[in-house]
Amino acid sequence: MNAYKKRTFVLEVVLWVLALVFIAPLIALVNVSFKAPHNPSGAFEIAGQYSFENYVRAWTEGKMGAAAMNSIVVAVVSVLLVMLVCAMAAYPLARIGARWSRGAFYLFLIGLVVPAQLGLIPLFVSIRDLGLHGTLPGVILATVGTCIPFPLFITTTFLRDVPIDYEEAASLDGCGPIRTWWHVVVPMLRPALGTVAILTLIPVWNNFLMPLLMLTGTGNETLPVRISAFARAYFADWSAVFASLAISTAPVLLCYFALQKYIIQGFAGGLKG
Repeated sequence: MNAYKKRTFVLEVVLWVLALVFIAPLIALVNVSFKAPHNPSGAFEIAGQYSFENYVRAWTEGKMGAAAMNSIVVAVVSVLLVMLVCAMAAYPLARIGARWSRGAFYLFLIGLVVPAQLGLIPLFVSIRDLGLHGTLPGVILATVGTCIPFPLFITTTFLRDVPIDYEEAASLDGCGPIRTWWHVVVPMLRPALGTVAILTLIPVWNNFLMPLLMLTGTGNETLPVRISAFARAYFADWSAVFASLAISTAPVLLCYFALQKYIIQGFAGGLKG
């Protein structure tokens, strides 16, 4: 057994401090969201009375229901499309050693260093010319295009570390490239795809600028856009504003806790690859 050393104690203390730093805003968010409107107590102080009134007002007066459905549609479809594109692209990029394959991989990685904001104007014009401005498909198409580089890096590097023996065995059994990809490669990519799912879900769910440019005034606003409008209308009622933020935060946290095992495995495989 490993002895409990002073260095281990120091690392545990540091980790506990970091955990408290990251969890403190969440505690303040939940605490304030349940307080009565205009409660003078601090964010971390225990109030005398708690209720769900703020959540009811945020949901009804802020029209969070329709916005939540729009966010769910955009997030789910975008995540599935990113997972599909990355799983399909990672197969040839990881297994074909030709110069064009390596060049294509590095070309995709350029998207990691180029800010997405630089392409907003041409992207907006392209979506408008396609007749998709003000629609959820337009936001989904633009979102998927800007989210591809990092998930593709994760899936490709993960697959490079997976032995090719399984695919060769499937080929000897008569499987073509498509069947090999679907029945062999995709199951092996599950840890990486779990990582891709949550790492794509978080920025897509919290995306504000793209839906703001394409959906404002159409009635198809997503949660971040609706919360922004709600906060401007109720800027003096922090309890209601924090309740709307809690409504938006809860689904992402639940997805993260459900997929955390795959996230760690995917990162480990990607870094090792």
